[in-house]
Amino acid sequence: MKKSRGATAIVAGATGLVGRELVKMLLNHPAYNRVVVLVRREIGLSHPKLEERHIVFDRMEKEVEGELFKDADVFCSLGTTIKQAGSQEAFRRVDHDYPLSLGQIARQNGAARFIIVSAMGSSERSRMFYNRVKGETERDLALLGLSRLVVLKPSLMFGDRTENRPGERVAIVIFRMFGALMIGPLARYKAIESRKVAQAMILAARREGPSLEVLDSEEICALAATV
Repeated sequence: MKKSRGATAIVAGATGLVGRELVKMLLNHPAYNRVVVLVRREIGLSHPKLEERHIVFDRMEKEVEGELFKDADVFCSLGTTIKQAGSQEAFRRVDHDYPLSLGQIARQNGAARFIIVSAMGSSERSRMFYNRVKGETERDLALLGLSRLVVLKPSLMFGDRTENRPGERVAIVIFRMFGALMIGPLARYKAIESRKVAQAMILAARREGPSLEVLDSEEICALAATV
């Protein structure tokens, strides 16, 4: 289903690594004349297309107008770490419950597409809590019956992070050093720029595709390279 100019983009997770890149790209994209960000606080951007909706995510269903989602492209880059969240329960609330609530609102109000950033290795059967929660989120969103659901599963991402993650910085350096050696089956494990993930989200939203599409890290890079 192709859409004419003047589409609405709704973004949840606008202050994160991918979300910040995504919002800037959407504001400059000719297909969208309205970019609505669902946030807890101001994001520090000003643009004629930009609308900030300050909400409490635990009450999302009550705080977001359903008509906003009609024919909209919904982008979800919500995510945290167990360290940031403070507990596994709090992590699950951000990485599973909030995206699922957003998906339910999108489904009930006729959103055109729902695009979400997950993670490489995500699986509802994983023994790792992080990957299991991500996999359960993907599973539960797929069960909603959205018109089009696109799941992006990037490898380790690098970009301009606001939080300090020393261990992740070390991992990124290692991934960059050995990236050239990651060919063939190993190519999907290469570290990826957050900018490319944001580009792929928009490209996936603007093209026709199946009701459920899952893109691994290598496919994300390939799609972003078409810009």
